[in-house]
Amino acid sequence: MNRQQRIVRTSIIGIAANILLSAFKAFVGLLSNSIAIILDAVNNLSDALSSTITIIGTKITGKQPDKKHPMGHGRVEYISAAVIAIIVSYAGITSLIESVKKIISPEVPEYSAVTFVIVIVAIFVKIALGTYVSSVGKMTDSDSLKASGKDALFDSLISLSTLVAAIIFVIWHVSVEAYLGVLISLVIIKSGIEMISDAVSRILGERVNSELGNKIKAAAAEVPEVRGVYDLVVNNYGPEKHLASLHVEVDEQMTAGEIDHMTRKIQHIVYKKCGVIVTAVGIYSTNPVDPEANEMKKVVEGIIRSHEDVIQVHGFYADISSKIISVDFIIDFDAPDPKGEYGKIYDEIRARYPGYELKLTLDLDTSD
Repeated sequence: MNRQQRIVRTSIIGIAANILLSAFKAFVGLLSNSIAIILDAVNNLSDALSSTITIIGTKITGKQPDKKHPMGHGRVEYISAAVIAIIVSYAGITSLIESVKKIISPEVPEYSAVTFVIVIVAIFVKIALGTYVSSVGKMTDSDSLKASGKDALFDSLISLSTLVAAIIFVIWHVSVEAYLGVLISLVIIKSGIEMISDAVSRILGERVNSELGNKIKAAAAEVPEVRGVYDLVVNNYGPEKHLASLHVEVDEQMTAGEIDHMTRKIQHIVYKKCGVIVTAVGIYSTNPVDPEANEMKKVVEGIIRSHEDVIQVHGFYADISSKIISVDFIIDFDAPDPKGEYGKIYDEIRARYPGYELKLTLDLDTSD
């Protein structure tokens, strides 16, 4: 069974379970006049709708690339996750409004043995469903399933709260239903906002996670000619499609043919070990046998590293005959004035080597 089939099957199971739970809870909620149980039933319906959107999004994601979308349709999965998050938020807002109405115009709930049985069953079903959906979501790297699984586990806590409120009413005859409804609604809204934020972040494009970034760099570094790996950029076109570019340091004596052969080896090993397509390999040449250039490297890198906001220096090359110094460095995103810091570094190196043309590149901090 492939990834798409697993996601669809899991979503269908989620739809069936949530519709059954919603029907039971709505029936019991109406009989007992319990706003908390009724809101829980509505929430289960929104969960079923979320699973339906997951199926639709997965089907679109599975479409083959075309001329208009040569990288495929994988990012639709992140859009579907955002839609699910909006539905969850809307359900929370609706629930909040109804709960406030009940506080203003309170009604006395009525509980029976059936009420307790349904709520208890719902707790266990939601725990089982949430655990299952979350595990499949992690296995398939599906944001939509991860969100649905988290929501289901969260629902089990809501049902538990409803059960506690019912017990409080039966023992002490104090109704906390509407207030519990407000609390539940606020938690749902908070969860929805967090889910929207996560989905939008994925759509905008996130920094490659440390584990994958380090794995790609380690794989590229296995190629014997590679002296260092830098400037890794990974573009995410869906859970199963990552395209990357990077720079490597090599000996300045390498020929074009040797560089071409090395580049192909990097692409092969990175795809084999990481499942990532390397679309471009940039080259930094080093001065391994030039004592003067090596001494200049120590001085220049020392000047740059003396600035506390600098987090990496790489790509140094000194062309002694043409009097050109090239070097790249990265300044922390949290630095108060990156451009000002760059200017200071430039001036310090200029003062040390006044006769040289400086080619200083301020790179982005795109990977660890």
